[in-house]
Amino acid sequence: MKIIPVLNIKQFEHRVPLTDFYSNDLSTHLHKNAAVVNKPHSHNFYLCVIFTKGKGTHEIDFNSYEVNTGSVFFLKPGQTHYWKFTNTPEGYIFFHTQDFYELHFSTSKLEQFPFYYSHKNTPHITVNKNVLAQLITNYRSINQEYYANLPYKKQKIASLLHTVYIDLARQYNKEAPTTETNSVAYIETLRALEQEIEIHFKTEKSAQFYADKLHITAKHLNRVCKTTLNKTTTELITERVILESKRLLVHSKNTMSSISENLGFKDYAYFSKVFKSKTKLTPLEFKKSYK
Repeated sequence: MKIIPVLNIKQFEHRVPLTDFYSNDLSTHLHKNAAVVNKPHSHNFYLCVIFTKGKGTHEIDFNSYEVNTGSVFFLKPGQTHYWKFTNTPEGYIFFHTQDFYELHFSTSKLEQFPFYYSHKNTPHITVNKNVLAQLITNYRSINQEYYANLPYKKQKIASLLHTVYIDLARQYNKEAPTTETNSVAYIETLRALEQEIEIHFKTEKSAQFYADKLHITAKHLNRVCKTTLNKTTTELITERVILESKRLLVHSKNTMSSISENLGFKDYAYFSKVFKSKTKLTPLEFKKSYK
């Protein structure tokens, strides 16, 4: 079964042995890695990029976003994306593993930030020139620190990274609609549900399975989903299945039947019916429309 290429952070590594973090100015990064970054791909790390110049589009999981001065994008592991630029962009980009952040901040989680909280929150904001100038100072400092050989390098990068994420979260809450609820318990349950769906969606598609995994009733799990996302548990599971099927249909050379089987459907006709009910197109029609 062929799958979408997943880039490893080590492919971008600087010679300094900092294996769970990477930084670069954007134009250099895109030029040096043109062979991989201009084609649809996914990552096994978190990615954050800010644009000081440039125009184009950035497609993330089949949603297209405009690239302009002040654009900031956030990608979680597993998301498929690629760029199309109409002129040479400038800015900064960094990647890091989950461990890099959470080992330095043991009481914090990446999911506390709205752009990493839920797949339903937009992966993009645009900041004004004044905010952009403030943010770029820390992005530049991160990049300078990454390429320097100074004591406490990781600690300094982690501290700057944390500051950048706090500043971006403040702007994100001003600029972008987010998935929020006043109940901390509901937030934690939704996070746990999304993690379980990510692990099991190919083989398990019933709400009861996930409720059992979380040790709560299916009724309560559905209540959490409706309150936080205004969707049912089954809708969340199905949306994840459909997203993966789109990724495979467009970015792989697998047959329709093999894609269907890989996603846990023993019968292609049923897979096609489910896909069409959510996209208004058959899998083949969707594949052709994307070419």
